[in-house]
Amino acid sequence: MEKIKKFNIGLIQISLSKDININLEKAVEWVIKAAKEGAQVICLPELFRSQYFCQTEDIKNFNLAETIPGQSTSTVSEVAKKYKVSVIVPVFEKRATGLYHNSVVVIDADGNISGTYRKMHIPDDPGYYEKYYFTPGDLGYKNFKTSFGNIGTLICWDQWYPEAARLTSMLGASVIFYPTAIGWHPFEKAEHGKAQYESWLTVQRGHAIANGVYVAAANRVGLEKYSDESAGIEFWGQSFICDPQGIIIAQGSANKEEIIIAEIDPERIEYIRHNWPFLRDRRIDSYQDIIKRFIE
Repeated sequence: MEKIKKFNIGLIQISLSKDININLEKAVEWVIKAAKEGAQVICLPELFRSQYFCQTEDIKNFNLAETIPGQSTSTVSEVAKKYKVSVIVPVFEKRATGLYHNSVVVIDADGNISGTYRKMHIPDDPGYYEKYYFTPGDLGYKNFKTSFGNIGTLICWDQWYPEAARLTSMLGASVIFYPTAIGWHPFEKAEHGKAQYESWLTVQRGHAIANGVYVAAANRVGLEKYSDESAGIEFWGQSFICDPQGIIIAQGSANKEEIIIAEIDPERIEYIRHNWPFLRDRRIDSYQDIIKRFIE
């Protein structure tokens, strides 16, 4: 039997400005840097072309959207081909006039687009008014076969849903990437910040354990305000990669721009699933009610 190869993944943790062109140039520089440091599959943060505009509902922000293919994918495709890396490119997708998605495009090492995933779970919380901008995804869950290995892509709010992680894992992904934009409201950080961050970390480590896969979350850093009067969001960084036992094998800081790199070992998945055969013991005959909103 042919041995499945290991591969290295890299998460880009950066701050973003209000200039979408500067952000694209910066992202490219960091992708190149990650490639030179040995990363083979590289993930950018959610909606990296701009600051996190969903802090407010403003019709002008629809002008930030772009098509697929578009400027972001075309620019990153050239870099992916030159440096022979696969790149996960988050995009504010303009599907049609009046129809927009929060998406990621997977570009393989030959520079070609492998496919697109559209965010399935769309939040509507204070400072995270995504339902105003994004239509829920309609492409289903994905496993992309890159030149280096199988990867799944979910996006930010998706990371709280065990169903999404389960289905992505069942499609054959060795690692689930979560490009993310999550942080603290400054006025509540002192009271709730530690619990909020630890919940975020714990639920994703749980997905890794329950499904026997690697999990990789790429967050941004920095304080972003949509106006001088707003408190803004302090993005907490701390991008991380954990193994199929939920062990954190690489993690970034809370406030620095950096690259987080770790090795993905498919044989580690094999070993863990042999010892913790959760997929074997699933009672699929008993889960019919999972498709209901609530059981009364």
